[in-house]
Amino acid sequence: MKRLIALLLALVMVAALAACGGQDETPTDAPVNDAPATDAPADNDTPADTTPDETPEAPADVGGDAPADEDITVAGIVFQDDQFMNMLTKGYVDAANDAGVKILTDNTNNDQAKETELINTYLAQGVKGLAISPLNGEASVAALKAADEAGMKVALTNIDLADASFIVAGYTSDDYTNCYLVGQEAAEIIKEKFGDEKINIAIVQFKSLLPDNSGNRVKGYFAALDEAGIQYEIVADQDAWLQDTALETASGILTAHPETNVIITVNDGGTIGSVMAVQNAGMADQILVFGHDGSDQISSMILDDSMALQAVVAQDPYGQGYKAMSALINAIKGGDYSDTQGKCQYLDGIVLSNRDKDFVNDWREDNGFDRIG
Repeated sequence: MKRLIALLLALVMVAALAACGGQDETPTDAPVNDAPATDAPADNDTPADTTPDETPEAPADVGGDAPADEDITVAGIVFQDDQFMNMLTKGYVDAANDAGVKILTDNTNNDQAKETELINTYLAQGVKGLAISPLNGEASVAALKAADEAGMKVALTNIDLADASFIVAGYTSDDYTNCYLVGQEAAEIIKEKFGDEKINIAIVQFKSLLPDNSGNRVKGYFAALDEAGIQYEIVADQDAWLQDTALETASGILTAHPETNVIITVNDGGTIGSVMAVQNAGMADQILVFGHDGSDQISSMILDDSMALQAVVAQDPYGQGYKAMSALINAIKGGDYSDTQGKCQYLDGIVLSNRDKDFVNDWREDNGFDRIG
């Protein structure tokens, strides 16, 4: 019995010594654990004591803010209802359709207050961008700059601003240069008909609507006539830019000044109305009409030898509208527009003359019209 008790005491002492000696030691053959001694997952590099405010932010997704095509709405504004503005609007619409975005269009009808109202309405509706042919280089700018500052991108057509730093892009015509080019053609035709004779010229323009545009066009014409040595007297200078009012105005000029030899007009409505006035007066064989803008109707008048219209300079309203709207949509989608930002670029005009009818027909085909003759 004593021997059994002694053996049990010995075993208890050995167990106690073993427990004390192994408390701080790890067996050399134990598996190694690479995970940090924290509750965080092994692939989390954030220190265990880092607070949420100290956690670095993830890099921003550069393209993540660009809206999807179907979420983009743009707008196009013109200021009157004529063939030029209709072609400009068509350029807006085709560019938007090709880009797969929604477009709204409107016409201010030469009303500055309505222009401002439309800009503010589109801004309130969340329209992403606006392509516009503004009424006035000064009065229109304040509302457009405010729209840009509020987040609506802006592109211009048919105008050149002194301060265009806020625009995505701008496309227009150089009024003086275009009319100087057609003025050179007019000088040649005048010489062919009247020789060195002094002629009487009537002007139909739109200076009360857009004085800079209208004035530069008239100046371009007369610079070319002066350079060619044409002797002339201006017998009338009146405003009429829509076809119906131009017909009435030109008819009045012919009644008051039957001695008129040449009518110079500087937009499409003025051109068509003046030609019709000459036709109605039965004076197509006596009076030469020189005009502005290209269209189906105007080019067909040039090709008709019974009509008084001799030559025009064709702008590219469709190209202006299409390029401006395309640049606008590109900017909205996050594309690079540094090459066009803050700039109003000129698109060249094309002289259409009855002295080169094949070229006029080529122009018609290029613009989707049928050849005549």
